[in-house]
Amino acid sequence: MRVRTIFLVLFSLQLILASLQFSSSQLLHDSGISSSALDAILQDYAFKAFYMPKTGVPYDAKLPKNLTGVSVSAMRLRSGSLRNRGVQSYKEFQIPVGVVEEPYVERLVLVYHNLGNWSEFFYPLPGYTYLAPVLGLLAYSGADLSASELPELDIRASDKPISIEFSNVKSVPSGSVAKCLYFDLQGSVQFDVLSRGNVCSTFRQGHFSIVVESTAPSPAPSPEPVAVVPVVKESGGNKKSKVWIIVVSVVGGCLLLFILGLLVARVRRTKKGMKIQQLEWAADSNETLQMTSIGGTKAPLAVGTRTRPTIENDYIP
Repeated sequence: MRVRTIFLVLFSLQLILASLQFSSSQLLHDSGISSSALDAILQDYAFKAFYMPKTGVPYDAKLPKNLTGVSVSAMRLRSGSLRNRGVQSYKEFQIPVGVVEEPYVERLVLVYHNLGNWSEFFYPLPGYTYLAPVLGLLAYSGADLSASELPELDIRASDKPISIEFSNVKSVPSGSVAKCLYFDLQGSVQFDVLSRGNVCSTFRQGHFSIVVESTAPSPAPSPEPVAVVPVVKESGGNKKSKVWIIVVSVVGGCLLLFILGLLVARVRRTKKGMKIQQLEWAADSNETLQMTSIGGTKAPLAVGTRTRPTIENDYIP
């Protein structure tokens, strides 16, 4: 019974430690989650946004607080309608006629991503600066809207490309040239010419943005340089992440101390009970007798007698 109790306490400790580790891993800013894993998570939330969906209508997904700043939307379409009519406007995307998917499905879902202030975190690009958030357009089978971790379909435009018209684009630094940026599903990076009106084009799905090279020409030195102390500002998401880490650590530490106290008290009571049992046993049994089997029962056996018989006189008959 004592071993079983200790085992249960140790098992509870392992469960608490595992839950704390899982809670900490949900803080995306402190984890090394990949872009493909992020696509699977956003696909799950996008499909949950459907409630009696109508064809061709976008539905915005509700994301958890640790993804604040990210926007996700989903639109269900018929494969034939996408190929014959296209989509006039889906957020920043304009899908022309002639887009087909592989493998063929009767219904498909177009999932839209806007990574916002998480763009550089999930799609780091050394040597370049983002002027616009990373936008994504991915296609999935729409046969089962409750499915998760679905593989992406391969959609391609034939005659005309898919257009992406970016909004809220930062101004281009002096001496720099803005470029269209394209990430495919395998993580490869491609650059293209930015069209007038901050428009990029593509024939395939993926993630897109506008960037400039960080190594811009250095300005002429001023006659009286002034030292500027950089001020590091923390975003609201970082502050919230740190607060959650502190809260989880404090709560986890209190739980561990409480369970360790219970374990120590249990061990002390067990040791005290064993000592009492030993004293009672020693008081009840002053002498230990050997046991032997007689028939189907056991009985004490005396090895020898305490006094030996002697002859009282020397009379011999």
